Amino acid sequence: MKNDCREYNFARSTNNTNKLYRSQMKKIILPVLLFVFCTDAFSQKLKKADRAIVENLKTNIGFLADDKLEGRRAGTEGEKAAAGYISEQFKRVGILPKGDKETYLQSFTIPDGKKINAATLFMVNGKELSVQQDYFPLAFSPNASVAETPVATSLSEKGGPWFKDIEAIVEDNKDNPHFDIYDHIRKEAKIAAGKGATALVIYNSESVDDHIKFEKKDKSELADIPVVYLTKAGKEKYLKDASAIYDVRIKVDLGEDKRTGMNVVGYIDNQAAGTVIIGAHYDHLGYGEDGNSMLRNASGQIHNGADDNASGAAALIEVGRMLKKSKARNNNYLLIAFSGEELGLFGSKYYTENPTIDLASVNYMINMDMVGRLNDSSKTITIGGFGTSPVWSEVVYTQKNVPFNIRVDSSGTGPSDHTSFYRKKIPVLFFFTGLHQDYHKPSDDADKINYTGELHIIKYIVTLVEQVNKKGRLAFTPTREIQTGTTARFSVTLGIMPDYTYSGQGVRADGVSEGRPAQKAGLKTGDVITKIGEYGTASLEAYMQALSKFKKGQQTQVTVKRGNEELKFDVVF
Repeated sequence: MKNDCREYNFARSTNNTNKLYRSQMKKIILPVLLFVFCTDAFSQKLKKADRAIVENLKTNIGFLADDKLEGRRAGTEGEKAAAGYISEQFKRVGILPKGDKETYLQSFTIPDGKKINAATLFMVNGKELSVQQDYFPLAFSPNASVAETPVATSLSEKGGPWFKDIEAIVEDNKDNPHFDIYDHIRKEAKIAAGKGATALVIYNSESVDDHIKFEKKDKSELADIPVVYLTKAGKEKYLKDASAIYDVRIKVDLGEDKRTGMNVVGYIDNQAAGTVIIGAHYDHLGYGEDGNSMLRNASGQIHNGADDNASGAAALIEVGRMLKKSKARNNNYLLIAFSGEELGLFGSKYYTENPTIDLASVNYMINMDMVGRLNDSSKTITIGGFGTSPVWSEVVYTQKNVPFNIRVDSSGTGPSDHTSFYRKKIPVLFFFTGLHQDYHKPSDDADKINYTGELHIIKYIVTLVEQVNKKGRLAFTPTREIQTGTTARFSVTLGIMPDYTYSGQGVRADGVSEGRPAQKAGLKTGDVITKIGEYGTASLEAYMQALSKFKKGQQTQVTVKRGNEELKFDVVF
């Protein structure tokens, strides 16, 4: 997720020195270089316990970021292997299981868009066409059937399916980057339905590729009639003669596609009244199938996600190991390795709605996401959530001899799992070493991790937890919100926190900020925003695009669904 409002830190390479110059200066500078090298090596020498942590980090990140796990995409065998591995590490440390049914695992469902069900069919003269090879329904097609009807593909008659060749529109717009072929087809379907067509069958006789496919993540409004794409192979094989009469039967049956993700949950029971949650997500992008790779044409390349977030998952295991031995026992410790973060905080959102402990007992939450690339030059770590409790200002800067710089961010929200806990009014801290040129690319590999830097971050976090141990219950303070990344540029907000896990049409408000336009207008948590003014908000991106149409001081009407009701609210930005 972490693709907005973060800084990039790139290591700089040094220039090579001319061989002749090196030869001439060798006698002069060699003693100095040896002194500097030895001094630096001495200062970097680690204690035995620290070396053990570094070796553990190398082993655990090496396993999680191995090609064999195929990028740990949520809901895949690679994710399951990673979950099993983390569970085993928790067990070895002596951390108790706190997932479902006395196991370490907590499973949850991830809506994965739409799928073409087996009942879908396209028959011509009694012969069934092959789905995907010969045809496929478009994702905005409604589920409906067209009884067997005699048709000629060259005629558009009321009471039967229409066949439409899009070759001209494809040719005319082949160099137009702003042309939306799906929007064009939606308009054609509306016209066809208005004139009595029972279905619209689209085909392309032009050699120019139209790039039409079944867009499983399409959440746009459904057409009035079934819309089917006929491939060149299907047209040539079954409907070649435009003057012939064919008996055509069509049925579109689309359903929800789902996959199962797993959180890994462990517990250190100190018999305390309160609990501290330490978390890190362990899922990554797989082969980039969900369209979240930063590399164009990344298909077929494994995204190992060593920093994002094998580094955080490995840190979680080590923090658990150290807290298990710690004398700071005024709190219990719940350790959660989340999945589904890369898809929109699915695992952490699910946990906060289905907790395995009483959330009212939770004192605070610490999240570690991308903590493996501490830059050797800037040596800076960002700690988010600084404003979520007054206690953070008392402890964040008090540790001595910390080998890195600290940059704080007050907001309790952002593109990682701490957001889900902040929304439950739990104080949070978010540790992050910054974006880099390998972010969300296949090149985010284990050999680029700064293991010593990560060691220092882990020790800092454990020391901070021990410092807070005697401070009792932490007060919660609400903070400003951070908007998620979008292609839209907007200067106004409604003041809602979107539910990234919502799979229906529209944007569901997971929270409504006090004193902001939405709250003033009367919107509530759980409302689903379907329109801002005249602009539809079928998806989060469409919602952001709609906001970009307005400026401060402007007024408009926001349409929402609240249960089965449709309500309209006057909003002033």
